[in-house]
Amino acid sequence: MSEIFDVAVVGGGMVGGAIAYGCASRGARCIMLDGADASLRAARGNFGLVWSQGKGKDMPAYAVWTRRSLEHWPAFAEAMGSAAGEAVGYRRVGGISFAVGEQEFSERRDELQRLHNLDGGRGPSLRLLDRQELEELLPRTPLGPRVTGASLAPDDGHVNPLLLLRGLHAGFRNAGGVHRPGVEVRGIAARDGFAIDVGDESVRARKVVIAAGVATKRVAAMVGLDVPVRPVRGQNMVTERLPPMLPLPASAIRQTNEGVVQIGVTNEEGTWEPATSVEALARMAARAVIVLPPLARARIVRAWGALRPMTPDGYPCYAQSTTHPGAFVAVCHSGVTLSAVHANVLASMILAGGLSDDIAEMHPSRFAEKNVHAA
Repeated sequence: MSEIFDVAVVGGGMVGGAIAYGCASRGARCIMLDGADASLRAARGNFGLVWSQGKGKDMPAYAVWTRRSLEHWPAFAEAMGSAAGEAVGYRRVGGISFAVGEQEFSERRDELQRLHNLDGGRGPSLRLLDRQELEELLPRTPLGPRVTGASLAPDDGHVNPLLLLRGLHAGFRNAGGVHRPGVEVRGIAARDGFAIDVGDESVRARKVVIAAGVATKRVAAMVGLDVPVRPVRGQNMVTERLPPMLPLPASAIRQTNEGVVQIGVTNEEGTWEPATSVEALARMAARAVIVLPPLARARIVRAWGALRPMTPDGYPCYAQSTTHPGAFVAVCHSGVTLSAVHANVLASMILAGGLSDDIAEMHPSRFAEKNVHAA
């Protein structure tokens, strides 16, 4: 392939797809170098939340970045639905995080106070609901007796993640982007821009963006960036279609437009195997039944696992290489929530040639300063 692209994006998941779409839709000639169907993808295990709760309590810049993405989401969802050929199921109905027992309720109160104090008091809009207030909010939801309350974020919501990914890829192609699935990046050389070795050929591009999920550490090292990322397994399951019982998504349980209830997700360390386990699924199901007792009679129709890319502190990483200017990295585990800001704001930064100071706190150099690395 002799063409020189403006931007080559390594990775075709939620993060890479959003950046590639954002660059292509702004007129850049862009190629997306994607993995195979069997690749270890976080996108296949996404829960579909568009979520601000709990984001950035130890990093105010991340909380601000998340809120910025939520501001872009309504228009972004329209664009994705148009590209996908059907609405992506985005519902900005608010989101809740249930508390089971008095200890969880007390811990939730303390967390909300910390989040409220972020960014000079301009933290996310959150409310703590006691049991009575929660019942008033969800009068037709059959809550279990051990549910003591919940936190509520009015701007949160959820989306169909599979339709979102379809919209990102379709929008990218509609904007003239070139999608190359089933390739593995074996090397990146600085050569009048970049020459990317994908085995059978060398892809040329003026800029390269590495958004390769759990493979980010390996590929980022090719352009002089040390980005510690490890896999964290998350398991999900969905029930049969059920009568409406949960109008708002929750942090580990949501009822989709189709009526199925999705239950998740685990946070399992130390494995590269995206499998399911009976023990983990049983724990998830038991918690869901405590919150919504009628689920005890529901049939589980599907269960699956996926590997999510996680940094040592759990927050995103964005950087441009100092040894290979024009090479960028972007990695996070909140690919759905942040897809709107990645497609709009981050893509614009990359095309302009640099990352702005408001995301400097999320540079991976923070780990070197603390001497923290991931395998």
